[in-house]
Amino acid sequence: MKKIEAIIRLSRFDAVRDALGGIGVRFFTLKEVKGFGLQRGAKMVYRGSSYDADYIARLQIDLLATNEMTEKIVETIASAAHTGEVGDGKITVIDVNHVVRIRTSEIGAEAI
Repeated sequence: MKKIEAIIRLSRFDAVRDALGGIGVRFFTLKEVKGFGLQRGAKMVYRGSSYDADYIARLQIDLLATNEMTEKIVETIASAAHTGEVGDGKITVIDVNHVVRIRTSEIGAEAI
């Protein structure tokens, strides 16, 4: 099993959600996060004054996947989140040793 973490643009969330639903992903966790990378923040204008925002708002999607589905999910997220601009995000895949569904006590792939 794998845990997939994807940092994406807010504007690409609907496309990513719909694409994941299209390949059968039933559940994921969503977090609002902030950070900076090559963009180094953004120029903001407020009441005619320009200032630099230190961090850029992004969304982090976390989900669990079987080994067989991992590559398909990564490709789907990458394709749906892609704009070609700096700041499209990152996808990380992490090995998971043990998963338990609390409600049913299912273990492993059945708990996903």
